[in-house]
Amino acid sequence: MMEKRDCYKIGYVAKAHGLKGEVTIIVTEPVDLDPIESVFIEQKNTLVPYFIRDISDRGDKAFVKFEEINSLEQANGIKGCSLFLLKVARPKLKRGEFYDDDVVGFLVEDETLGELGSVTEVSNSGPNRLLSVAVKNKEVLIPLNSPFIKSTNKTKKIIKVVLPDGFLDI
Repeated sequence: MMEKRDCYKIGYVAKAHGLKGEVTIIVTEPVDLDPIESVFIEQKNTLVPYFIRDISDRGDKAFVKFEEINSLEQANGIKGCSLFLLKVARPKLKRGEFYDDDVVGFLVEDETLGELGSVTEVSNSGPNRLLSVAVKNKEVLIPLNSPFIKSTNKTKKIIKVVLPDGFLDI
């Protein structure tokens, strides 16, 4: 059985598309869908493999025909389900770049304040990606596309930040 920790979420099934089992998927991670032959669909907390018969990529969404889904009823049965791919198949990123789920658990250190806490998640708020950090029993959101992030060390699992005075008091 496929373990969720070995996979990463690429999107979800939004709705049925047509009467022959096609579905519309929303893609939440930058991924080239064309070469993909199969995905894992989360059903009842289990990752189930589905083979792709046909795909029409439209950027942040795609129309997909899975081999095993042949009716509107079957397509509606996977509506809302999350889609996953194996992490080992994920493209390598450039130095300093990371996938959102890669940094969960990383320690966040400020240049002057020292150790702040660890990353609980990376979320998207409109065009901004935010690091959610547990700091003294409260959640602090640090924008990723800002001058606050100084460095990311994947080996040591540390993100160094430079927060302006009073940032943690907000």
